[in-house]
Amino acid sequence: MRIERLNLKKLSNTRDLGGFPAADGRKIRSGKLIRSGRLYKIPQSTVKALQDMGVSTIVDMRIERERMEYPCIIVPGAKHINLPLICAATTGITSEKSMASTMLKESKRIKSEFGTADDYMRSVYEMILFTPEPQKKLKEFLDLVRDEEGTILWHCNAGKDRTGISAMLLEHLLGVDEELIIQDYCISQKFFQPSKRRAQRLGLLIAPIPLQFKRILYALMAAKPEYIVSAIDTIKKRHGSVINYCKEELGVTDEDIKILRDKYLE
Repeated sequence: MRIERLNLKKLSNTRDLGGFPAADGRKIRSGKLIRSGRLYKIPQSTVKALQDMGVSTIVDMRIERERMEYPCIIVPGAKHINLPLICAATTGITSEKSMASTMLKESKRIKSEFGTADDYMRSVYEMILFTPEPQKKLKEFLDLVRDEEGTILWHCNAGKDRTGISAMLLEHLLGVDEELIIQDYCISQKFFQPSKRRAQRLGLLIAPIPLQFKRILYALMAAKPEYIVSAIDTIKKRHGSVINYCKEELGVTDEDIKILRDKYLE
């Protein structure tokens, strides 16, 4: 299946899950589940487009510092819900303005504690999935999606890590094939705004950081398949399946799954 980016000005990595093949030969309804990067400094044309799409609930998965530094533009008529998805290891996937000192400090920590960026990101995803506080937020997110009557949009900073994990869980519950779930995660690499990505890479290029640490931080910008595959594999080792994980760790019930599928599949 070809996954398309929603072409909304200044809104990065945004897509509608509508059309994804799902359980029982059905597919996800269009215009109901939208994942995105942050809604920061988006123009009024994009705000109007979101209104026209019927976006009724916006879930911001960023921590308070991110929200203060890059405030979300208010979409009139939509509920704005803060649902920070964070744990001790997620410093590297949040956004900071004091970039040079923060990046150097973070890259040194990653090198010392994890060795490589890939090992670090696998650890981050595992902590989000298996630490009580992030699990509580994941449960709240799934409850929101279950109870929502309109169109829900959820986002973090880049829309690949916290947004991606949440999307992975929801897509499994809706019966989306795992290969497509992984494809949806990895397509973020293509959908990042090119100008923003170039600016980030240029910032790293000129930052006073040793090359070995720059390589780690370049890797953190990527949506590598091994990150989400490792998360899914860890879930399966502990619970047998992602749906079992949702039931046993997040308290999702068979009735919840039925409601989600009846609401979002056609």
